[in-house]
Amino acid sequence: MSNTNDSGTSRHFLRQWIEEDVASGSTGGKVVTRFPPEPNGYIHIGHAKAICLDFGMAALFGGECHLRLDDTNPAKESDEFAENIKKDIRWLGFQWSGEGDGAEKGFYNASNMFDAL
Repeated sequence: MSNTNDSGTSRHFLRQWIEEDVASGSTGGKVVTRFPPEPNGYIHIGHAKAICLDFGMAALFGGECHLRLDDTNPAKESDEFAENIKKDIRWLGFQWSGEGDGAEKGFYNASNMFDAL
């Protein structure tokens, strides 16, 4: 099976763009991605696809993927959903940057950055 479509462009355009950025040096030699779900429900198939893309591209290029919960309305968010998102990421076979080393490196809440944003 060919990796190009009828127009001659790669079907893996995201990988192609990342490869070009790495080759040009614009990434500083490191690929860092993020998965930014809203912790207001359980993940669905679209989230699972995004997890595989975000974590998979980071892994493919020896980089890291951060988990940043997009809790823009913290009063309406639930720890239950946040913990289940983490559990589902692990169930899909992925690990965010810094997980397991006793630190919160690689895990963020958007609400913690409101002042900077």
